[in-house]
This record gives sequence, structure tokens and C-alpha cells, in this order.
Amino acid sequence: MLSAELKNAGRAAQGALDEGKVRLELFRIGQLCDKAARDLGYAVHRAHREGRAMEPELLERLAAVLSAHEDELKRIEAALAAQTAPASAPPTDPASPAPAAAGPQAGEGSFS
Repeated sequence: MLSAELKNAGRAAQGALDEGKVRLELFRIGQLCDKAARDLGYAVHRAHREGRAMEPELLERLAAVLSAHEDELKRIEAALAAQTAPASAPPTDPASPAPAAAGPQAGEGSFS
């Protein structure tokens, strides 16, 4: 019994460490996205200030870097969501009706 509890505690600790690593990576990629967006914004601003069109190659390159970081961010967010999803959540049956939304109570939601 004690060994089972220790194993469970070890798994929980490892899960927390793994989640922490993913969150750290998420933060790092978020910083890269911010830097790429800033670089793109500065390039657009400089071209506008100088009264010229931005070089298409530069725009293409900066936009591609930003898009790549955003894609990576989405991938890591999805991995984190899958990692932190409760394992005991019952699967939803697409054939079952969704719970009805409660309407406004008497006197609520009416401006008349």
C-alpha cells in the first residue's frame, strides 16, 4: 500500500515537472513570437517613416518567422492541453443532447 502511494506520488511529481517544462517552452516560444512581431512592426514603421514601400522579401521573411513561431505556439498549447486534461473525464457522446441553456428568469434580461 505504501509503495503504491509512493509510486503515485512519484508519477504526480514527474507529471508536474513535465508540465513545468512544457509551460517554460510555451513561455520561450511566446517571447520569440513577440520579438518576431516587434521586428515586423519596426520594419513596417521604418518603411512608412521613410516614405517607401517595404521590401517584399523582407516582409515575406519576417512574416514567415512570425507564422512559424505562432504555429509552434499552437502546437505546444495543444500538447499542454492534452497533458493537463483530466484523465477521468467521461467521454462525451455526440448522439446525446446537449444540456439546455437556462433562459432568463422572470424580470431578467428584459428592457421593456
